[in-house]
Amino acid sequence: MATFRKLVFQNNEIYHVFNRGIDRRSTFNDKKEFERIQKLIKFYRHKNIPIRFSQVNQQPIDIREKMLEELHSSERILDILSYCIMPNHFHFLLKQTSDKGISSFISNITNAYIKYFNTKYKRAGPLFEGVFKAVHIETDEQLVHASRYIHLNPVTSSIIPSEELENYHWSSYPEYLSLSAEEISQKDLVLSMFKSTQAYREFVNNQIDYARQLDAIKHLVLD
Repeated sequence: MATFRKLVFQNNEIYHVFNRGIDRRSTFNDKKEFERIQKLIKFYRHKNIPIRFSQVNQQPIDIREKMLEELHSSERILDILSYCIMPNHFHFLLKQTSDKGISSFISNITNAYIKYFNTKYKRAGPLFEGVFKAVHIETDEQLVHASRYIHLNPVTSSIIPSEELENYHWSSYPEYLSLSAEEISQKDLVLSMFKSTQAYREFVNNQIDYARQLDAIKHLVLD
């Protein structure tokens, strides 16, 4: 069984990264907060960040849009293979492409979000539990099952019914099914292991098979 974090993140390797709110408290409470973390994810995945997201957000709209357009076409420090943002925790499958990419990305998005959250609610102090957790993905089997685990999280956590999963906006699952205009995830690696997008959809929705395989990835899930 893998142990959490004492990992040295290697370039071109894939990791399941996750963390939750301190005391399991809710960290994403409404649409604006979910949208904020998505914007931070898109922003801080890049390598040469000119200024903080909060500073970009303060620019006139034409300047802001130009800055973001230039940034989003620039080099990235990692690939986000899949993700899911839940009310009190998050999951990512990340492939590091630049030294310290994963650590920098998670640090930047969480620190920026904490500042936003604390300002909004006039609070101080940490929001997430200590150091984020991460597990190395060692096989293709682990990769596809971890991806499914991440995408099923809103249902398995009883946030939404199963029939609403494809419309859960705070996940890469709609991107996988070409139901979203978002371009956050690099889905091709996982989807290349299936004959079609429909085959991946069936894999995700196959609850019986998922239950059978859960034991194989129990060290990859959030305790």
